[in-house]
Amino acid sequence: LLIRHGQTEWNITGRYQGQSDVELSEDGKEQARQLAKNFAYGNVDVVYSSPLKRAMFTAKAVADKFGLEVIPEESFKEINFGDWEGCHYTEIQDRWPEEFNLLFNGADVLQIPGGESFPKLQKRAMKKIHELVEKHEGKTIGIVAHGAIIRAILTAVLGMPVKNVWKIRQDNTAVNLVRFDGDMVNVELMNSTFHLE
Repeated sequence: LLIRHGQTEWNITGRYQGQSDVELSEDGKEQARQLAKNFAYGNVDVVYSSPLKRAMFTAKAVADKFGLEVIPEESFKEINFGDWEGCHYTEIQDRWPEEFNLLFNGADVLQIPGGESFPKLQKRAMKKIHELVEKHEGKTIGIVAHGAIIRAILTAVLGMPVKNVWKIRQDNTAVNLVRFDGDMVNVELMNSTFHLE
């Protein structure tokens, strides 16, 4: 289960967060509570999370429901947006027009100024995913992370080029279900926010 964190103030104002440790907004905290209260999947055996506060709060809500502890995992941190972190998207568009254009039209070749590339993000995420699938064979793994890294994982398991990363929507507290069965991988659910309804 790949779960995006709840809403933050920076989500509302259009500022790029990346690895900046931004807290959830009050609405984001309520989204996390609703996620846990109306959790659509019957059982979770282990919960991992990006160590950033917005993910950890969301993960704790899910883990508490199942009597589990959250295991922080550095590999699931958001993409490092480098010089863009804390900037509004209009500022990025003005100051780095070529790179900003590549963000949505060439994510596979974009090198974020002072930050990380999407292929590198995808590589670190999938390395850890495969390790956890092997370690917890036959178990349900909850992973709470961020929009860009979850998109990178989904493009990988769907066999899509990483340049298409933004073609997958990920709303706050969205739930995605990916089943690993030997060499067979199936995406069974994407961007579900039914728990908020």
